[in-house]
Amino acid sequence: MVEAVVSFAIERLNDLLVEEANLLRGVKSNVEKLQTELRRMQCFLKDAERRQDQDERIQDRILEIRRLAYDAEDVIENYAINVGTKNPLYKGTYLHKVGSEIMSINSKISDLTRSLQTYGLEERDREKLRIEFENQKELRWSYSHIVEEFIVGLEEDIAQVVEWLLNQDQHSRTVFICGMGGLGKTTLAKKVYYHNAIRRHFDGFAWIYISQQCKKREVWEGILIKLTSPTKEERDEIMKLRDEELAKKLYKVQQDKKCLIILDDIWSNGDWDKMKHAFPLENTRSKIVFTSRNKGIALHVDSKGLLHEPKCLNEEASWALFQKKAFPQNNDSEFPVYNDFKRLGKEMVVKCAGLPLAIIVLGGLLATKDTVSEWETIHKYIVSYLIKGEELERQSRLAEVLDLSYNDLPYHLKPCFLYLSQFPEDSEIPTNKLIQLWVAEGVVSSQYETERGETMEDVAERYLGNLISRCMVQVGQMGSTGTIKTCRLHDLMRDLCLSKATKEQFLYIIGGVQQNSTTNSASSSSLSDARKTGGVRRLAVFLDQQVDQLIPHDELVNYRLRSLLYFHEKKCRLNDWPIIKVLFAKFKFLRVLDLEGIKGQKGQSLPKEVGNLIWLKFLSLKRTRIQILPSSLGNLENLQTLNLQTVSKVSWDSTVEIPNVISKLKRLRHLYLPSWCGNDDNQLQLEHLTNLQTLVNFPASKCNVKDLLKLKKLRKLVLNDPRYFEQFCEIFNPPNERLECLESLSLRTDMLSFPDKAVNLEKLVLGCPSLRKLKIEGRVERLPEASLFPPHLAKLTLWGSRLMEDPMVTLEKLPNLKFLNGWEMFIGKKMACSQNGFPQLKSLVLRGLPNLEEWTVENQAMPNLYRLGISDCNKLKTVPDGLKFVSGLREIEIRWMPKSFKTRLATDGEDYHKVQHVPSISSDERGSSFAPLLPKLKF
Repeated sequence: MVEAVVSFAIERLNDLLVEEANLLRGVKSNVEKLQTELRRMQCFLKDAERRQDQDERIQDRILEIRRLAYDAEDVIENYAINVGTKNPLYKGTYLHKVGSEIMSINSKISDLTRSLQTYGLEERDREKLRIEFENQKELRWSYSHIVEEFIVGLEEDIAQVVEWLLNQDQHSRTVFICGMGGLGKTTLAKKVYYHNAIRRHFDGFAWIYISQQCKKREVWEGILIKLTSPTKEERDEIMKLRDEELAKKLYKVQQDKKCLIILDDIWSNGDWDKMKHAFPLENTRSKIVFTSRNKGIALHVDSKGLLHEPKCLNEEASWALFQKKAFPQNNDSEFPVYNDFKRLGKEMVVKCAGLPLAIIVLGGLLATKDTVSEWETIHKYIVSYLIKGEELERQSRLAEVLDLSYNDLPYHLKPCFLYLSQFPEDSEIPTNKLIQLWVAEGVVSSQYETERGETMEDVAERYLGNLISRCMVQVGQMGSTGTIKTCRLHDLMRDLCLSKATKEQFLYIIGGVQQNSTTNSASSSSLSDARKTGGVRRLAVFLDQQVDQLIPHDELVNYRLRSLLYFHEKKCRLNDWPIIKVLFAKFKFLRVLDLEGIKGQKGQSLPKEVGNLIWLKFLSLKRTRIQILPSSLGNLENLQTLNLQTVSKVSWDSTVEIPNVISKLKRLRHLYLPSWCGNDDNQLQLEHLTNLQTLVNFPASKCNVKDLLKLKKLRKLVLNDPRYFEQFCEIFNPPNERLECLESLSLRTDMLSFPDKAVNLEKLVLGCPSLRKLKIEGRVERLPEASLFPPHLAKLTLWGSRLMEDPMVTLEKLPNLKFLNGWEMFIGKKMACSQNGFPQLKSLVLRGLPNLEEWTVENQAMPNLYRLGISDCNKLKTVPDGLKFVSGLREIEIRWMPKSFKTRLATDGEDYHKVQHVPSISSDERGSSFAPLLPKLKF
């Protein structure tokens, strides 16, 4: 992890050399030398970090490296603050001081480099590490003949994989079983391997364990021997074959025979690339099953492969598995299981969050405890027992399994993973916010923007995808265009993450119930080490509903703090808002400050001292009730994300007075404005924010709408003032005047009525050719031709369009449309969906179509429809006959429809035959607006 710290320091120094070139004149050569020394230091870190647990000397050196890397940042940033804010006459004094400090750091780093070379890995040390790794590998080795004694809840998984393997009509020759460590992937593969139907179907069988150090020669030899059952002489001949001959022989065996091969625990694409030349994926009846923690392997190996992801056990299955391990005497009918054991056991099983290995480890531990007192002790420190094990000198089996996933991460992903530890347990983490935080913290290197042309947000999204692919982070909610809206951590993965973050002194958590027994014991010792390693850099504070203070009384939380995030209950009030001035004065080096949801008094002003935070990159004042911003906000020239969104759309506290200083924030990438910006006559100038990617609640009454065309990097735009919708559409004059990068556009009304004038949809879609999401609240006279719509449009919401002509004629031709929400979209009587129309549509909502009497759906229309909502279409007598052909339809929701309409869909109704294949049909009059209606689908 310290390798990442040093990498950040190098990156930060590079940014400072570019951004603050004028201020650093005179010390530039010293800063460049510092970069060189830090890069040289990286060469020794990988082996050193691996040895730190075994060698205290190495651990001490790593602590020093971390401190020096932090010192390097602090010196330069402190210099920039002083030179930038003090009298120019003092510049020479500060220049001399910073030069001396950098030279001192350079000297210390040089000494450390020599020290690391002295304590480096000699050959005997490397051999010792190799032996330790082999021992660990043997402990984890999977043998095909040993099947887990206790298996619960895998019946459906086994049946699915067996069905795939027996189906010779499928083009796929590969099956991938993927999931996080401890989920039971190997156990599932073994049950399939020995399944009676599988044994009858295939002619040859081979099970091979790959591990993190894949040796292709050993893999090929092992599989060939198992498939051919050679004599001793034949085995000797196999051992003598050259690699090319061996691969060719194994390849041919799989073509001649119908073989099943299990490649257990494969870690990387590179492992497969080394082995693949011995495995035919075409023109063969043989099949291969992979187990892996990395879902990305599936697409890399075989795009036609079948992916199976076992789920965590439900509550019932978890308890059943636990009982088998914890109460082995239960087979004896006379053995009593007392209520205290049951109560404690069920509470502890919940903490395992359905992870089979965790339940087995817990059950095996408790099976050796005979008294309620012993169970209560383990219950009190459950996480510590699960992660650390019962013996202090040795990790638990669960920790070893989870550790492998963390240790396998490349250094640039480790801080991304550890960053997640500060979010509350069981929370859905908004990915947009997470990505913006990663970028602000420097977790994502800015070099990608210059070297590859990617934005840092693109890179951060790729990093998140990598963590998800490695099954270390779980997907929460999916967006309509296939993006990930939220993510989360499995409870035990979060416990591991929090434990690692504490040990690595990556961040600290204060207050609340988030600090569990695992980290509480480590926190005090880790905080005491903070002095040695640069103080606390990141702090997450959990607040109660009533906040008396924002700043923890802890001397270790010093001026070095870079990130301060607050988490709290839904209703969190700050009684003394002016104390926030102290926060601004104390933490001048902050890059991230998240005050979201901490509400002060009504009409509160943001103190002008916020202008002291010149290094701030992320500032969230969302839902804080702040209504007046100071002009000193313009000092925050490094700001990348500014969130000023208010609580509601139409209430008094939706208006914020913003001085005309936003234009100074030229590094802004994401700007979330309040619903309404002030009542004074000041205009806001946003045209110079050329790095802007997100602009929510564009204040059209305060800005020139044409200025939007100057924001060439804009990806998301929300306009909430319907008086300017027409003017916005008129700014486009293709092919020159367009917003080429815009992917999400929302024209919504935060007022009480729709605009009088119709939206010119044709000009709008021609001016925004990259749109994936489009929402329009207001009248649309007609739809443009289907060919004029953006080709990748996936979600369309039309509210109040009141079209005269059937919109389905046009919309069904959009090739990638997946979600269509039509609220008062159409005022005609007849609507039709024709054959092959809506090829990708997954969700359709029809609401408030007052005159619709007849709706027809032809066979093979909407073949992928998953969810249908019908509401307030009072003249519609029945659902279309063609719904009976929509085989994938899984949910129908009926709201505010005539009783006769619902009666016809009942099980004894005359229209039931049209929808009898739909598993879920709901008809509840309690107000559902269908607002999201997004099915839980995977894209």
